Amino acid sequence: METVYTPSELNHEARLHIEAGFGRVWVEGEISNLSRPSSGHLYFSLKDDKAQINCALFRSNARAMGFIPENGMQVRAHGRVSLYEARGNYQLIADSMLQSGEGLLKAKFEALKKQLDGEGLFDDCHKQSLPAYPERIAVITSPSGAALRDILNVLQRRWPLAEVRVYGVPVQGIDAAPAIVEAIKAANAHGWAEVIITGRGGGSLEDLWAFNEETVARVIFKSDLPVVSAVGHEIDFSISDFVADLRAPTPSAAAELISPDQRSLRQTLHALRSRLQRHCLHRLHNLSQKLDHLGHRLAQQHPGQRLKQHRKVLAQTRHRLHLAGVRIIPERQRKLSDLQHHRLLPMAKRIVPERRRRFLDLTRTLEALSPLPTLARGYAIVTGETTGKAITSVEGIAIGDKLRTQLSDGQVVSTVDDINDSSGSEV
Repeated sequence: METVYTPSELNHEARLHIEAGFGRVWVEGEISNLSRPSSGHLYFSLKDDKAQINCALFRSNARAMGFIPENGMQVRAHGRVSLYEARGNYQLIADSMLQSGEGLLKAKFEALKKQLDGEGLFDDCHKQSLPAYPERIAVITSPSGAALRDILNVLQRRWPLAEVRVYGVPVQGIDAAPAIVEAIKAANAHGWAEVIITGRGGGSLEDLWAFNEETVARVIFKSDLPVVSAVGHEIDFSISDFVADLRAPTPSAAAELISPDQRSLRQTLHALRSRLQRHCLHRLHNLSQKLDHLGHRLAQQHPGQRLKQHRKVLAQTRHRLHLAGVRIIPERQRKLSDLQHHRLLPMAKRIVPERRRRFLDLTRTLEALSPLPTLARGYAIVTGETTGKAITSVEGIAIGDKLRTQLSDGQVVSTVDDINDSSGSEV
C-alpha cells in the first residue's frame, strides 16, 4: 500500500530532501517585495526575468551587511535552500548578501582594504619620501591614454629638466593587473628612475579595478623606488592609493606633486641672490670699516710714528729745559752772588782763621810725632823688604835677607851679609 502523507509530513520530508540536496549556494537576482518587520529580519524575493524565489535574512546576519538593501537592487545572496513547512513555501535562508556588479566590487574592495590594512601595508612608517628635484621619472600607464599626456604636459611646464621613461601597460581588463605588476618590477630592476608614477584616468569602479588587485598592491609595497598612485578622478580611491608612498587625486596632480615649479624656484633664487648681495655688501662695508680702523691703529702704533711723537716730546722738553735754563740760571747766579756777599764772606772771615789755627796746631803735632826730623839727624828706619815691618832687633834677620832703609831723603835696599849682636858677637 502506498504511503499517505499529511501536509506537514510531506513538507517536512521535502525540506529534508531540499536541504540535503543543495547545501549552501549563491543566488543572484533583483530584490523585490522587500519587507522589514520590527523583528529586524529581512524578507524579500530574488527574481530574474523568468522566476523568483522567496528569501529570508535574519537580524544577526542583516546587521553585518555593508549596505542597505532596496527593491530593485541587484544582489548576490549566500545561504541554504529550505522549505517553510507551515506554508509549504520554498525559500532561501540567507546568511550574507553582497551587491552584484559594482556592489560586489565594492565589497571585495572593502574586504581587501581591511585585510591589507590589518597587515600594516598602509602604515605611514613604510612610506618613502620623494626626491625634491627628480631628474628621472618612470611613468607606468597606457601609452595612448590622456593620463600620460597630462603628466607630460605638467612636467614640461613645471620641471622640463626631468627625463621621463614610459612603461606602457593596459590599465583595464584581465591583462592590466599582471602588466602593471611586471612594469613596477622592471622599473625597480632597471634602477634608472628615482620615482614611479602609476595610474590612469577616470572611469567606473570596474574600469579602475586593476589598481585594486592584491598583486598590484603588494608589488607597490615592495618597491624600492617611491611610488605615486594617480588613479581616476579626485573622488576615486583605489587600493593602490592606500599602499603607495603618495596618493595623487589625478595624474596631472601626481606630476605637480613630484615636480618643483621652475617659476617658483626662479623667484626663490632671485630673492636668495638679492639677499646674498645685500649680505655681501653689508659684510664688505663692515670689513672695510674694520680695515680702516685697524689701519689707523697700525699707523698710530708704527715705530716711525712713535719716534715722531717721542721726537716731538723731546723737542718740547728741550725747549722747556732751555727756557728753564734761561730763567733759572741767572736766578741761581743771583742767589749765589747774594750768598757769597751776604753769607759766605762773613762765614769765611769767621771760619778761615779758626781753620788756620787748627791747621797750625795739627802741623806742629805732626812734626813732633813725625820721624822725619829724627831721620834728618842721621837716624834711619829699617823694614823687611818682603814684610814691610819695622826691624828693631837682629833677631828674625837671616843672612841674605833684603832690608829697606828709610833715610831722610830716600830709601836704600841692602842684603844682609853679616849679623852681629850688641856684644859684637856674630849671630
